Amino acid sequence: MQKLGLVLVIWMMMSLAWAGGEAQGALKPMPELQVEEDYFPGDPPAHHVVYMLDKADTEYQTHILNSVQAMIQMYGGNVEIAIVFIGPGMNLLAKKPIRKVDPEIVAKVESLAKDYGVRMIACGNTMKTVGWSQADIKPFAEYSLVGASALMVLQEKGFAYISW
Repeated sequence: MQKLGLVLVIWMMMSLAWAGGEAQGALKPMPELQVEEDYFPGDPPAHHVVYMLDKADTEYQTHILNSVQAMIQMYGGNVEIAIVFIGPGMNLLAKKPIRKVDPEIVAKVESLAKDYGVRMIACGNTMKTVGWSQADIKPFAEYSLVGASALMVLQEKGFAYISW
């Protein structure tokens, strides 16, 4: 019985100690992620990120587009975002996809490009493989002969690479 009492006392002391800090469920914010207050619309963005979208899976595509939206919400115009579409992901940029695509995801891609300036980059290798020309791709997209080279060049220019 004394051991049980001691365990309860220790548990209560630890609970009180935790109640004053992080144990209450509030995690400590990452200091490097403080949003810059000195950004003015029209200034060049301080942040640059490139995503690769290379799968036809709707859940996968949704996760990438949700991440893009979260970056826009966090940084507004202070982030430049590009998505390089490779392989099966290219169907989201095609005027006439050869795989089934979710219309909501297609609408998100178009909105991100037109409303938020997200760069959508089509892979020329994929286009060549499936027999598409530039005329088969939606006009808001950019084109790279090799999608992987777009990823490489953007990283060389300071874009952080996000892979899923």
